[in-house]
Amino acid sequence: MVLLCSVTALVASGCGGGGGANGGVVAAFYPLAFAAAQVAGPGTDVENLTPTGAEPHDLELTPRDVGRLRDASLVVYVGAGFQPALESAVEGRTGPSLDVLDGIDVLRGGDGDAVDPHVWLDPVRFEAVARSIATALGDSASAEPLVRRLRALDGEYRRGLARCRRREIVTSHAAFAYLADRYRLEQVPLVGISPEAEPGPKELDRLVREVRATGATTVFFETLASPDLARTVAREAGASTAVLDPLEGLTPGEADSGADYFTVMRRNLATLREALACT
Repeated sequence: MVLLCSVTALVASGCGGGGGANGGVVAAFYPLAFAAAQVAGPGTDVENLTPTGAEPHDLELTPRDVGRLRDASLVVYVGAGFQPALESAVEGRTGPSLDVLDGIDVLRGGDGDAVDPHVWLDPVRFEAVARSIATALGDSASAEPLVRRLRALDGEYRRGLARCRRREIVTSHAAFAYLADRYRLEQVPLVGISPEAEPGPKELDRLVREVRATGATTVFFETLASPDLARTVAREAGASTAVLDPLEGLTPGEADSGADYFTVMRRNLATLREALACT
């Protein structure tokens, strides 16, 4: 079945049609779908497997999803256990699949020695992701326009975070190690790489003490996961809260307004500059 969705609609949410068959690309979740749509040639359908507003950590595949993965000409995903059900389905494919962490200088932490999958939050590493997708699609040069935009974004972050009164970012989960590594920040996560973890009372007390010790004035929460833990810790530590988006997906409102990767990343930069008292 030929897909009838536009690339924009596919990247925002996923098409209601017949999946990634007929030469289409299926991407595991939003930032990968965005990059694939940017580098794909004309007429190439790009589908985001994770619906708008959904948390990709929680993705459960329907039989229809499995069919989409089976029929796609290329599947683009993040390995390291980020979406276990999808990784299992990819193992059963006969066609090409691309784990964008392959060849990336990955970081570990947050959950013991687990690989942090959030490479897209570092524009420099995301350049490598764009190039790997373009190469997998057979046209490495098609990544260059996106690479130029990512380099400009990297420059904005370097300038914007060069002179800040504080450099600790207290985050609701450990999604920002790559961003912190690139721009000389220190991530202080409340929980590990999975945002669903719920600390007990003793752990909660330890987190409050840790936040107070950093001198942080802001505890960041995100758009697709519950803000309850961040708000509780902020209240007990005498801090405020703000949204720092790990960009695992767009909210329905963002998708409807035409927001994209660059929109959210620039909003994150503005949020960081205010919270860290940058000049």
